[in-house]
Amino acid sequence: MADRHQHVHAHGERPDSPSATLLRRVQTHAPNSTQVVGFLALLVSGAVLLLLTGLTLTGAVVALVFLGPIALLTSPIWVPVAIAVSVLVAAALSACGFAVAALAAGTWMYRYFTGRHPVGADRVDYARSRIADTASHVKDYAREYGGYLHSRSKDAAPGA
Repeated sequence: MADRHQHVHAHGERPDSPSATLLRRVQTHAPNSTQVVGFLALLVSGAVLLLLTGLTLTGAVVALVFLGPIALLTSPIWVPVAIAVSVLVAAALSACGFAVAALAAGTWMYRYFTGRHPVGADRVDYARSRIADTASHVKDYAREYGGYLHSRSKDAAPGA
């Protein structure tokens, strides 16, 4: 009869009861103190960011309500000014870009002509040799073809 009575825990539950099993599972998955502090930090920072978002949205709506009519009334002034400023900024940026490009090209050419072999000099030398070769081939072809035409013209007009 002693084996029919099971041992009762200090909490008054049998070890195989569903509530004891659930309690054991909850205790094994319970967060530790580091996780609790991290969750609280996440909660506080989320609340602060939500508050800042609300304040930003409220400020934007209030500014739009008060400054909207002023912007609408003064838009005939602001639109041409904005266009002129955009054109001036684009011109200034283009001028700066062209100046930088000219300075870079001048520096590259100075290094190339002084024999310091800058990046891409081998390609320039190759292109120069190809152009010279092509020019000499065209010159030879023109001499041959020109001589052919000259002899054909003598055949057509023997007195010429």
